[in-house]
Amino acid sequence: MSENKPGQISPPNGGFFPEMALQLKLIWRLMGDARVNFFLKLIPVASIAYLINPVDLPTPIDDFGVIGLALYLFVELCPEPVVREHRNILRNVVPGEWSDPRDEAIDAEFDEVGPEDGGTS
Repeated sequence: MSENKPGQISPPNGGFFPEMALQLKLIWRLMGDARVNFFLKLIPVASIAYLINPVDLPTPIDDFGVIGLALYLFVELCPEPVVREHRNILRNVVPGEWSDPRDEAIDAEFDEVGPEDGGTS
């Protein structure tokens, strides 16, 4: 999902760990949002249940893979406007329009001034 829309100004990304914390906060907020389907909320719950499942491989690699995939799918399957709203709140995105001052034209008239008019050249 694209996070920055043309009419939005947002702060720069903070790196891996701040982005991970932001993603976890986003998931927490989406789990509490009534606009997200109940069955979608079962995806993160099922991944946590898988984590505490006693019948498992002894390595944590498969756990991280399953939980990471489940959390990614949860965010991707949630309604995009709801995800965007919560991301904007978490990132303090300020809605606004960007305009490049170099693109603005100044309307003026041009008069050539010669030596007889007091100009130089």
